[in-house]
Amino acid sequence: MAYEFKLPDLGEGVREGEIARWLVEVGQEIAEDDPLVEIQTDKTTVEIPSPAAGQVAQILVEEGELVPVGTPLVLIGSDAATAGAPEPTRIQVTPLVRRIAGELGVDLESVKGSGPGGRITEEDVRAAAVPREGERREPLRGVRRQIAEHLARSHKEVPAVTVVEECDFTDLSTVRGKRSYLPYVLAAAVAGLKEFPELNATLAGEEIVYWERYDVGVAVQTDGGLVVPVLRGADEKSLDELEAEASRLADSARAGTLKPEELRGSTFTVTSAGRLGGLFATPLVNHPEVAILGLHRIAERPAVRNGELAVREVGWLSCTFDHRVIDGARASEFLLGVIARLESLP
Repeated sequence: MAYEFKLPDLGEGVREGEIARWLVEVGQEIAEDDPLVEIQTDKTTVEIPSPAAGQVAQILVEEGELVPVGTPLVLIGSDAATAGAPEPTRIQVTPLVRRIAGELGVDLESVKGSGPGGRITEEDVRAAAVPREGERREPLRGVRRQIAEHLARSHKEVPAVTVVEECDFTDLSTVRGKRSYLPYVLAAAVAGLKEFPELNATLAGEEIVYWERYDVGVAVQTDGGLVVPVLRGADEKSLDELEAEASRLADSARAGTLKPEELRGSTFTVTSAGRLGGLFATPLVNHPEVAILGLHRIAERPAVRNGELAVREVGWLSCTFDHRVIDGARASEFLLGVIARLESLP
């Protein structure tokens, strides 16, 4: 009899996982604890070892499929498929791939499967579809799918409002040297959170959790999409330490080497895209947090100072907040306080 291995409980409230990559093939002999499959969750990618020794009899779930905990993934051991008997002649296809075939108008009888045991994969179906002029399709998978689900939830659940103010960075730009603006913004944001603690909070069901730690998420753009590693204890770090840690997290994010614990537990988020930040944007709240600070493009702009027109280094800062938890006046006061600290830092 074959051993049926199911997607195990991965802990930390994870209820489902995406089959990122199979590390075995049908017919392959494996030992207990050999690498079996990579699972992508909303937190990280984990490699799961084989729970038993034997021959891989059948792979039940294709790469790219999202399945709940407890779903059978693979059969390991002797059965007709591994004892030399021919594979079943019926079409081997998962419900997801069958649905995609229906959407694309592909006759599965005419498709030759390239997957394990002759299974028809999503790629087989898409390759068989008649290409439309000027069109290219890719499945929404991996990190991009996790980002999509997270942002969709934030957009659906959070009644978000954004307040925007102008900040004069001229004086700060003359003293910062080679240091980026980010550590100054982080320091000013933490000081503001101490004054307005309702922004350093998360929603947990019907409860608001006010945090006395300042673990700030720092949004980082990577080739795989936007990720938010967490800078721990931001209130206890100097400007040099803030810059060094933010740089380390950004490098790890782009290299794909962040640890799972570096991607969870933030209490507030700062997002800054530098020159790509746009004149103005409305960042989405990083659910379940209740507010996010956005730093947008800083450039020379005309400004009136002491009744005279002058050229100044000016940028816009935004605070997007969950209106269920934070009142507009408090968010505005927080943002004005952050700006006042940045303009007076030199």
